[in-house]
Amino acid sequence: MSKAEVSLAHLFRVFTKPEGKDSKLAQIEQHLSDNLADFLSQHVVTKARSLEDIEQDFSDPHVPEHPEFVSEHADALLKKLVSHSVNTYSPTFIGHMTSALPYFHLPLAKLLVGLNQNLVKIETSKAFTPLERQVLGMMHQLVFGEQDSFYQQYLHSADQSLGAFCSGGTVANMTALWVARNKALPADGTFKGVAREGLAAGLMHYGYRHLGILSSKRGHYSLSKAVDLLGIGRNQMVTLPCPSQTLSPEQALAAGKAFEQKGNKLLAIVGIAGTTETGHVDPLDELADVAKELNCHFHVDAAWGGATLFSHRYRHLLKGIERADSVTLDAHKQMYVPMGAGMALFRNPNDSNAVRHHAQYILRTGSKDLGATTLEGSRNGMAMMVYASLHILGRQGYELLINRSIEKAKTFAALIDAHPNLELITAPTLSLLTYRIHPGQDISRACDDTTMKQRNGVLDRLTVGVQKQQREAGKSFVSRTRLEVARYPGQPITVFRVVLANPLTTEQDLRNILDEQLSIAQTTRAWAELTA
Repeated sequence: MSKAEVSLAHLFRVFTKPEGKDSKLAQIEQHLSDNLADFLSQHVVTKARSLEDIEQDFSDPHVPEHPEFVSEHADALLKKLVSHSVNTYSPTFIGHMTSALPYFHLPLAKLLVGLNQNLVKIETSKAFTPLERQVLGMMHQLVFGEQDSFYQQYLHSADQSLGAFCSGGTVANMTALWVARNKALPADGTFKGVAREGLAAGLMHYGYRHLGILSSKRGHYSLSKAVDLLGIGRNQMVTLPCPSQTLSPEQALAAGKAFEQKGNKLLAIVGIAGTTETGHVDPLDELADVAKELNCHFHVDAAWGGATLFSHRYRHLLKGIERADSVTLDAHKQMYVPMGAGMALFRNPNDSNAVRHHAQYILRTGSKDLGATTLEGSRNGMAMMVYASLHILGRQGYELLINRSIEKAKTFAALIDAHPNLELITAPTLSLLTYRIHPGQDISRACDDTTMKQRNGVLDRLTVGVQKQQREAGKSFVSRTRLEVARYPGQPITVFRVVLANPLTTEQDLRNILDEQLSIAQTTRAWAELTA
């Protein structure tokens, strides 16, 4: 690759002047504008190349000494990066929560990058700050349904915030539990609050041995990160088994009381609205009652399922979410926004003050700087993408997408349930489901526990083998996970996991994926063992 001349003139051109409409960079931009599919074929991975081989393209630890021409570097990115990227737009990519995006995000992304606003401070985001506050207000109203007068008072208040925009559900969960911790150990007389004096001083002042957080075992791994980061400790992450895939309110109440009888304080109960593995929704209304009885914070992780609230037909599945103290949402999931758009919403606008910070050079008292109450400092203006989607799609557009995804999942579940060699493990509540290939199910029903455990071991190997081969073939992608289900008590099993969020996925795509899996399975040793 040729090297550019090292000069201020060259650097000024990089900052201020395109290389021309016929340059490689311009051609790439045109390709993106005309047809994204030119970069990625309909296969999930465009070229069969191992990860170890791709790593060789990115193995030099030295910073390049000489500059490259933009057009030549862009061409290298096409060959080394784009051509081996995962095609999340593919209608047969149904294994994860990353999906196809509406076309309009491509030109808007250029606008977002070109403006390069920093939402930490009004001085670097004069128009983006009120836009982000409005987006938070829109989502707050969708979740909590307050009157217009409430939003007139708090939407643009310098003293309160309806939530925090952040990079995703992990940071949103951390933000919500950070608020809960600071509220649980507030300033009181001579004690200046946990934010100033630290966790050890707070526990000593209030006479607690530990703080704890309670959820089902389907809780997202970010909860474990949060208790670690907040100094609570992973041993105080109380997770309850959930063979029915949801958190039992009765068990949650008993576990919370048992935890506090040891001299501890239950900081928060976390209800899940759309678990990552199966898409189930905890009984939020009942859990809100439990949190009230235990006098603890009630947080709902609705990173996946929160968008269901757009649907009049299905929003009842999240009944009780409006009683939460805080809610996590991810717009880059079922709101079809590019990666990096999460939110933590607070029912009480004053809650954000529990984590308010100031700095004389940037976050001054009385300013409307969003960085004062967010975990992250410098952030881009991703709220613009959410704002645009809310206007271009509207609630009715989102409702249509949500309804279609849930109904498609029900259709897929019916196809699985009707097949003699397939076993539906968790039926869809939202648009996720799990299943496995299971030849000879009639034989299994007559098995004793020991025989069934041995058979499940063979079925686990079959699932892993098929999933790997299907992924490597590159035509489609289904993920896998390991669950405990009521049907096989005490016997965790490995299953296929499907996320049906891509509106481009058809029923025929789903039939083809099943046919491919069954075809692979019939060539395996595990299949021969199960059908012998």
